[in-house]
Amino acid sequence: MIAGVNGTAVLAALLILLPCLSRAADDSAGALRELAKKTATFAGRGEPVSISWRNLSPLATGDFNQARDAFDGALREAGVRPSEVAPVVEARITLSANPAQYVLVEEARKGEERQVWMAFWKRPVSTQPAGGLAVTLEKKLLWEQDEQILDAVPLSPGLLVLSPSQVSLHADGAAQAAPLTPPRAWPRDLRGHLRVNGGGFRVYLPGMACAGTVAPSFSVECHPSDEPWTVDAGTRGILLAGFAAGRNHFDGHLAVAGSARKAVTPFYSAVPVEESGRPYWMLSLVDGRTQILDAAWAPVGSVAGWGSDLAGAEARCGGSLVLATKAGEAKDPDAIRAYRLVNRAPVALSGALEFSGPVTALWSLGGNAAMAVVNDLATGHYQAYLVTVNCGG
Repeated sequence: MIAGVNGTAVLAALLILLPCLSRAADDSAGALRELAKKTATFAGRGEPVSISWRNLSPLATGDFNQARDAFDGALREAGVRPSEVAPVVEARITLSANPAQYVLVEEARKGEERQVWMAFWKRPVSTQPAGGLAVTLEKKLLWEQDEQILDAVPLSPGLLVLSPSQVSLHADGAAQAAPLTPPRAWPRDLRGHLRVNGGGFRVYLPGMACAGTVAPSFSVECHPSDEPWTVDAGTRGILLAGFAAGRNHFDGHLAVAGSARKAVTPFYSAVPVEESGRPYWMLSLVDGRTQILDAAWAPVGSVAGWGSDLAGAEARCGGSLVLATKAGEAKDPDAIRAYRLVNRAPVALSGALEFSGPVTALWSLGGNAAMAVVNDLATGHYQAYLVTVNCGG
C-alpha cells in the first residue's frame, strides 16, 4: 500500500500513523514495485533518478542490498533509469520497521516540487532460535577444471562431471570420459543436468539426452531428444519439465507424478517446499521474480532480490528449505542462503555462504545437500562445490 503527501513536515507523523491506517503488502516485492511506479510517474518516462538509501530496520545487510537491487530493477521496468548523472529526481529512501511490518519512506525532489510516499510489507514471524540462526551452510570443493561444468554428482566412490564436451567419471585417482556430440550447436548459455539412479545415470541437455552406467563399467549412449527433463521434487517424487529449445530455461510445460499436466510461466529453477505440512512450489521466473505457488500451481506470493538458481534441501532443525542465490550481475561474486516459508514468505535461516564468483548452476542432491557450480573470478576455472545444510548456528 502506498500513500503520498507534499513536503516532509509530516514525515514523523506518517511514520507513526500510516502503518495503523493502511494494510501492508504481503511481501517486499509488491511494496517495492508500487513505490517504483510512484517514482517513475513523478520523474517521467526515460528520465534519470538518483536514489540514496538508509537502513534503520533490523533487516540484514545482504537482504537490504537485495531490496535496493529489486527497487532499481522495478524502476527500470517502470521506464526510468537509476543514475547519479544529471538526475531529474533526487530521492532518499529510509527503511524502518515496527513489530508488524517493514516501512519504506521515500522523500523525492524534482526542482522545487517535493513528494513523500510510503510503502510497507508484513514482517514475517521469526522462527529462529533465540541463540542464533537455525542452520549453517558448509561448502566443500570437489572438482575444478578449465572447461565449464554444467553439473556434478558425487558417487561412492568418485565424482560424475558433466561438461559441454563430455561426461567424465573421476574415481580412485583415475578418469574416464565419454565425448558428447550435439545434434546441433549448443546454445550460448548452455545448461545441463545429471540424474543418478543406482549404477546408472541420465544426462539432460538441450536437444539431447543420454543414458549411462557407472558399474560394472563406465559407458554413455546419447541420442537427439526434446523429452522433458527430470527434476527432483523431494518427497513429491519427480517433476517433468519441458526445456525451451535453444534457450537456457524451462518452457513452463510440467508433469508431476499423480497429477495432470500443468502450464506455468517459463522459469529457470523449480523447488518444492512445505509450510506447516502444506505443499508449495517456488519458481525462479525468467523475468527475475521468484514466484510461490500452491499445490495446484496457482500463484500465492512472490519474492524479490533472489537470483535465478534455486535448490531444495532438508534439515532436521529447519524442515523443508530453499537454497537461493542472490541477485546480481553475471560477473559478481555470489552467495547462497537457506530459507523456509513462514506465512507464505521466505525467512532466512542461515547466513550467506560466499563464493569467489557467480554460481552458474545449482542442483539439489536430495536430503541436506546440493551441488553448486562456481566460475572463479580470479582463475576463470569452474569449481564444483558440495553444499551441505547443518543444524546449529
